[in-house]
Amino acid sequence: MDVGDWIEQWLSQPRFAVYLVEADGDRARALALYDWNARAAAAFLHDIGHLEVGLRNAYDHALSARDRPGDSHWVYEPTRYFPARIRGGKDANWWPRNEIAVAIDKARKSGGGARPASGKVVAELNFGFWSGLTTAAHEGPVWRRRLHRAFPRGTSRAAVHEPVDRLRRLRNRAAHNESILRIQLADRHADLLAVADMLSPKLRGHIADRSPFPEVLAVRP
Repeated sequence: MDVGDWIEQWLSQPRFAVYLVEADGDRARALALYDWNARAAAAFLHDIGHLEVGLRNAYDHALSARDRPGDSHWVYEPTRYFPARIRGGKDANWWPRNEIAVAIDKARKSGGGARPASGKVVAELNFGFWSGLTTAAHEGPVWRRRLHRAFPRGTSRAAVHEPVDRLRRLRNRAAHNESILRIQLADRHADLLAVADMLSPKLRGHIADRSPFPEVLAVRP
């Protein structure tokens, strides 16, 4: 195997240096670790993709559950859930409203028309948005009023938010081709399955039965 400086030209010196450190300077093993990191990231993204679809649909259903006839879908009335809340001179709820506005704009540009179907807008909202709905700031107006219905009775907001936020951070690293070598991947996969189980034990079983993740973890160089 040619492990010359073409690797740094491809990956850049700083990026490859991360893997060289992990491989104690062994260039062949460092390259093998880079390839394995890509496989592990892809396996995780496969599973988190299944969870994300389930999470967003469960959240959409819970947020819409108490709507009355004639109410607009929540993406078209975001101030019902995220009213202006000024702290330190800034609106603490600007971010979720802005994310919804961006999602509506994307849905329009992808052929959704002037007022895209709510499902199309929901699909444009990213994992960061969904994970943000369970922060402490949304305990009262979002979690207690509606979102808790997505989970078994008695589930606390923190029991959902903590694993979901860990998954968000790993998802971001995996999606941006960053190193995940030093993350406790088995623990994060356990988080993923635990959240899936809270949504639906059958969803957890489906993800676990078809996951490529355990096999990839077992063959780290």
